[in-house]
Amino acid sequence: MNLREILATATNKKASDVHLAVGSYPLMRLHGRLLPLEGEALQVEDMDRVVQELLSEEERKILLTQGETDFSYADENGRYRVNVFRERMGYAAAFRMVGDGVPSFEELGLPAVMETFTKLRKGLVLVTGPTGSGKSTTLASIIDRINEEQELHIITLEDPVEYLHPHKKSLISQREIPRDSRGFGQALRASLRQDPDVILVGEMRDLDTISTALTAAETGHLVLSTLHTSGAAQTVDRIIDVFPPHQQAQIRVQLSMVLEGVISQKLVPGMDGNSRAAAFEIMTGTTAVRNLIRDGKAHMLQMPIQTGASSGMISMDTSILKLYREKIITRDTAVSYAEDPEAMKKQLSGLLK
Repeated sequence: MNLREILATATNKKASDVHLAVGSYPLMRLHGRLLPLEGEALQVEDMDRVVQELLSEEERKILLTQGETDFSYADENGRYRVNVFRERMGYAAAFRMVGDGVPSFEELGLPAVMETFTKLRKGLVLVTGPTGSGKSTTLASIIDRINEEQELHIITLEDPVEYLHPHKKSLISQREIPRDSRGFGQALRASLRQDPDVILVGEMRDLDTISTALTAAETGHLVLSTLHTSGAAQTVDRIIDVFPPHQQAQIRVQLSMVLEGVISQKLVPGMDGNSRAAAFEIMTGTTAVRNLIRDGKAHMLQMPIQTGASSGMISMDTSILKLYREKIITRDTAVSYAEDPEAMKKQLSGLLK
């Protein structure tokens, strides 16, 4: 097995991921589907060689003691976010293709309202969605736009560092967890003493990180982060539920004050079967949204999202319907990926009349 050839082939085909595991052919994820790459089924010694070739001594220690490790890797073909882990038959590895440059807003098809998030001086902006939906790429594009237009200090805390940001108008300090700091919570607390304007937290994973992120947003910093949630209501509930019951009322008030936007995204198959398109739900921090969060009525957030077009808001189903109208996705795809399939069917039937 030649790892570089496997990665080169997958990169040339524009795959999003490569999977290596004992007993399986090398696989690549192309337009959402897992497809085999050329070569023989991998043996235990093949995966042992991958571990020896890719991992530093420190990373091998983490793998042995914890069973998995994350790191970034680059070769002549590009950059990759890598997770190596132990499983029943030996070691396995998942490579996420990152790419060399940061895609622009236009290349990603980001809604225009997201420009306003790059102009914020403080507050919390969250990008949410399932694994593989492009959250990290969206955040990288937002950071790049700020870097191009403003003279600020941007600190990114990532596990691992994916996109490399050169200094443009801004100074960018990119820290990799756990290489440069033990954890997100510790690095985030330390960043408040490093004179940042913008802080990117790769993922808000635990109470400590979430609590510190809320405090940072409250004290005059723009905090950008991700959550593995679907939609604004679930995102708000996830943040609140992390805290003990006796703190939740206070956290609802704090979150209602600092939350400036929630971007929920998913990738849907394109009409040609060989591409994917991004659909977005956008919630902005209007007075109505803040009141619902403060009053514990997150389940009602869909209402201001559906009626808040003038404030830049858009529902997921409106975004999916737009992709259908632009002939980017099929009718069946629009229905199957809709939040409310029956309502989507009615809207599509109305378009055909």
